[in-house]
Amino acid sequence: METRFIGFSSTIDRHGLCDHSLIMMIQPRPLDPTTAAHERVYRALRTRILHGEIEPGAALTLRGIGEAYDVSMTPAREAVRRLVAEGALFLSSSGRVSTPALSNDRIEELATLRAMLEPELASRALPRAHFALIERLEVINQGVSQMIARHDATGYIRMNLEFHRTLYLRAQAPAMLAMAETVWLQLGPTMRALYGRLNRTEPPHHHKLIISALKAGDEPGLRLAVRTDATQGLRMLKG
Repeated sequence: METRFIGFSSTIDRHGLCDHSLIMMIQPRPLDPTTAAHERVYRALRTRILHGEIEPGAALTLRGIGEAYDVSMTPAREAVRRLVAEGALFLSSSGRVSTPALSNDRIEELATLRAMLEPELASRALPRAHFALIERLEVINQGVSQMIARHDATGYIRMNLEFHRTLYLRAQAPAMLAMAETVWLQLGPTMRALYGRLNRTEPPHHHKLIISALKAGDEPGLRLAVRTDATQGLRMLKG
């Protein structure tokens, strides 16, 4: 016979032994300071790379990362390990860590991935592209204009990615979006170099075409606008 006590998540069996399994399920695990530190460094450094705050080919050291984020070498090393695995950082055979300086072939490969993934995400988002989403995209595009007016390259890249992510979230395809974000991450430093070459004075023309296609429910037009927006600039870097 079991005796149950209201308000407690354990039970006492007929031998008087307490079943702690339910208690263990609801008790929070102790916070590992090293894990918390490594996660903080990983997210902060990942965001900087994604938004083009670090130039292509820039060297990083564990000591420098540790000092920048006030952590020991262990969380710095773990954060770098994760970013290397994602392609956001490059680890040479000599142990040198740097942001990737992409070859023409690599730029072409990543541009092709964007051309495959992003039109499909946009197409899947189209049936859920209600007025509120379109209005939100127009507001974000105004933010892109503001960053261009300020000559803020990092802000431009951040707002541009927010434009695309906001649309693609409506696709309800998390695995596909995660793949697209990994491509963006690998391109982050290169996008900074691209911004300097484009010398923009107004938002990307294809953003307006994307919004127009959403309003019209024009799937072929949407796919074309997204594909061109995602790849046209990158291919200018080749050569």
